[in-house]
Amino acid sequence: MNNKFKIFLKNCVNSNFNYCTFIREFDEKILSVSRSYTEIPGPKPVPFFGNTWRFIPIIGDFNIQSIDKVSKQLHENYGDIVKIGGLLGRPDMVFLYDANEIEKVYRQEERMPYRPSMPSLNYYKHKLRKNWFNEEAGVIGNHGESWYNFRSKVQQVMLQPRVAHMYIGAIEESSQAFINRIEKIKDHHDETPDDFLNEIHKWSVESIAQVALNVKLDCMSDNSSDETQELIDAIHTFFTNVGILELKIPFWKIFNTPTWKNYVKSLDTIFNFTTKYCNIAMKKSKNNKKCPDEFSLLERILEIKGDTKLASVLAFDLFLVGIDTTSNAIASVLLQLASHPEKQLILHNEIMKILPSKNMKINPKNIEDLKYLKSCIKETLRLYPVVIGNGRCMTKDTIINGYHVPKGVQVIFQHCIISNKEKYFPHCNEYLPERWMSESERRHPFASLPFGYGRRMCLGRRFADLEMLIVLIKIIQHYKLEYKYEKLDYYINPVYTPKGPLKIKFIKRN
Repeated sequence: MNNKFKIFLKNCVNSNFNYCTFIREFDEKILSVSRSYTEIPGPKPVPFFGNTWRFIPIIGDFNIQSIDKVSKQLHENYGDIVKIGGLLGRPDMVFLYDANEIEKVYRQEERMPYRPSMPSLNYYKHKLRKNWFNEEAGVIGNHGESWYNFRSKVQQVMLQPRVAHMYIGAIEESSQAFINRIEKIKDHHDETPDDFLNEIHKWSVESIAQVALNVKLDCMSDNSSDETQELIDAIHTFFTNVGILELKIPFWKIFNTPTWKNYVKSLDTIFNFTTKYCNIAMKKSKNNKKCPDEFSLLERILEIKGDTKLASVLAFDLFLVGIDTTSNAIASVLLQLASHPEKQLILHNEIMKILPSKNMKINPKNIEDLKYLKSCIKETLRLYPVVIGNGRCMTKDTIINGYHVPKGVQVIFQHCIISNKEKYFPHCNEYLPERWMSESERRHPFASLPFGYGRRMCLGRRFADLEMLIVLIKIIQHYKLEYKYEKLDYYINPVYTPKGPLKIKFIKRN
């Protein structure tokens, strides 16, 4: 430790310093002995183009759809902290690969922590569609007082396990519809078609519509409307283009590029879909008298806050980010179970013990008792986290890994790399759900955070968990899964997505 710093601490102990003065001087002293921000290792920027050129096709060496591999290479080349500076139109990024340092950043969270901004979505909500969103801009792509006020109003409904459990019946109904759909679409070899991930998307849309709006879309019937597929395609376009707009040269800020036009069109499609079905749900709610336990999320928000705009914006955010994320997680779990028959057998035995009949209604106690099923999901999301990284935009100068990181820098937590490190998870390349049930195996609490942590933790986590648990219960009750092809690679879209057809065999159980 620096000698001057030792003297400073000794003086603090021996003096009657004012507490606030002590904290201020302590922070200043810590900053003074840290290493300079310019010393953080990382790829060197070039004049004018900085590091943005690396994301340009052909000439660049950073492929947006392979950021997981880029991140791994950066970690191998530079260590536990890597700076990517000189990004045109956006702040520097600092990649962090140390769970202890990530924990420190989270523990220092303020009342209104800032996630790395999404200027494209922020512009859509606060400029292009300002007249509709106004002050109620939701939680996605929103920050500051507007974010804090919105989250404060809805988190009572969204984050209580008791409230989530009220929707078990609705989610079970959409999951059974998915089982019926699987039976229709699999071929004579019992294999699902190449576009099976799209079918999982439909299940996710149906689940969210039933929970959020108490609306049945019949997405999985042969007579489903085109607008459901239009919604799924729009969400896919949004996710595909957001990385291009955020990381490549931001020409969209100067003129309407084709990518920007497609992006706005996709958001308008999601907006129009959400608005239409929110209006249908609200009219339906006025005409039907029912007890509060049967309320949709929209009705529950209206009952508590009496604010139709608040409820509609929440629905927009849920459809925007709740479909691809949950369905890709389910795709990954199914692949893992189909590829590890011995784990699937353990899971089937657990489900049969707790729910011996396929016709039994699932209740909260059943959900609580399915420990191995929860472990299968946790282990899958450790190996293939749907969101490969999270982060914070520094709201003050901070010491991270011994370096002085200035206010405004975006610190990205590289969860995908961290959760696949031997340091944190022994035998990290193996699928071992048992590791999450072992009391003897110590796990770093910040080494795998698929839903984030702290004040900006995923607002829909309770419902995503419930949707995944229930659909997996129904699938394993009805089918034995097999996968006989090569292991699929993954790509960033920007959620972590299996690259290739999900040719899973669904063999009907007796």
